[in-house]
Amino acid sequence: MRMIVEDVMTSKVVSVTAATPFKDIAQALITDDISAVPVVDDDRHVIGMVSEADLLRKEEFREQFHREDYRPPLRARLRHPKGRQKAAGDTAAALMTTPPIVISAAASVVSAARIMQARDVRRLAVVDGNGCLVGIVSRRDLVKVFLRDDDKIAAVVRDDVLGRALWLDTSDVRVEVH
Repeated sequence: MRMIVEDVMTSKVVSVTAATPFKDIAQALITDDISAVPVVDDDRHVIGMVSEADLLRKEEFREQFHREDYRPPLRARLRHPKGRQKAAGDTAAALMTTPPIVISAAASVVSAARIMQARDVRRLAVVDGNGCLVGIVSRRDLVKVFLRDDDKIAAVVRDDVLGRALWLDTSDVRVEVH
């Protein structure tokens, strides 16, 4: 059994709309103990993501508005050239990172991990075939794969690896997991 995103994702997702104010986003992150929220339109299509890092840009660039000689660290300027615009943002529309990085619930957890690594993100919005939000998958969710019990791992080796991939008769195969 190949592990897919749907097996490990969080399906009860806190989301916001483009018009959601800064303080309401911050409150949602704190109240729900999460590090980001997807931004959705009226049809639940994901249009962006607002993370703690996006909110912290307000503080990061605050001195710049008071003292002209302040320059954020080079890393921040190179990684987030829109930082100054986001720092002035008061709604999810101004703060969100776009385009959103999304994944299908049917995608493999390996694909999710690769996308997160390649795009340097900590979470992906999970969408259905119409692009509507159905969940969110984080790096922490992907770590759940390592917590499978031994019987499930043995079944994967026997049924998927030996049976489906190698087309072997597994009726007499015994798999032990340590």
